[in-house]
Amino acid sequence: MPRDGTPSASSEPDLAWVVPPSLREALARRYGPVLTGAAATEALRALGDFASCGDRVTSDAIRAGCLPRLAIVDFHTLRSEPIDRSAFDGLARSRMVRVRNPPGMLTDRLWQAIGTMWDRGGGLIVVEGEEDLGSLALVAQLPLGATVIYGIPGEGVSFVAVDATAKEHVQQLLGQMERRRVDLGD
Repeated sequence: MPRDGTPSASSEPDLAWVVPPSLREALARRYGPVLTGAAATEALRALGDFASCGDRVTSDAIRAGCLPRLAIVDFHTLRSEPIDRSAFDGLARSRMVRVRNPPGMLTDRLWQAIGTMWDRGGGLIVVEGEEDLGSLALVAQLPLGATVIYGIPGEGVSFVAVDATAKEHVQQLLGQMERRRVDLGD
């Protein structure tokens, strides 16, 4: 069982949480402060252990001299605009893993990669598909006191303090998703 009591089927790696249309609005809500510019950079520099989800927010944090312990990227922004992959070289040299995760899903493979990578000191998870829901798995699995950052296109960087309230919120969201077997093309 993954951290924090979320059921897993580690013996069946092709399972995923799938977002139903009724949950999309709840997933779009902001759950932490959203900062931009100097305020975002100042907040980044004040963080202890943190993880990032998203290409732009990760590359901006690295450029500001704030290396996340763990980052999840898919080498695209806004689902189509490519990003310079060399921005992530520092994290990739530490440790890198590739994981398939289709849009609108959170696969067990991504879930397990997050836990393993964090426990081993971090690195870079490159998603083939879409990384957006990785932020939920980060909040669920990171220790209390860590922070998860993710980008909100056109708005800024969301900072989510990993605490009991945030973890409970993620568990409620996961509980509203459909668990099903998915074909990851292997």
